[in-house]
Amino acid sequence: MADEAAGSGAAQDFQDELDSKISGFGKGKYGRILQMAHTPDKEEFIKTSKISAIGIIVLGALGFFIMWLMTYLPDYF
Repeated sequence: MADEAAGSGAAQDFQDELDSKISGFGKGKYGRILQMAHTPDKEEFIKTSKISAIGIIVLGALGFFIMWLMTYLPDYF
């Protein structure tokens, strides 16, 4: 029984410390950024998704091209 009480006290101390760190997060240097942040509307979300998808495809194609070059033209590298 005594071990359980000691363990719960340590857990409570950890929880209190974590709560105090999180509660001050929005008041420091990141507070202004958090106040300006907003949930994107549908149009903005779709636009961001398309741009991200294009970037992923371009990077994947570039990686594939480099792999292809290294596979079929290894004497030049």
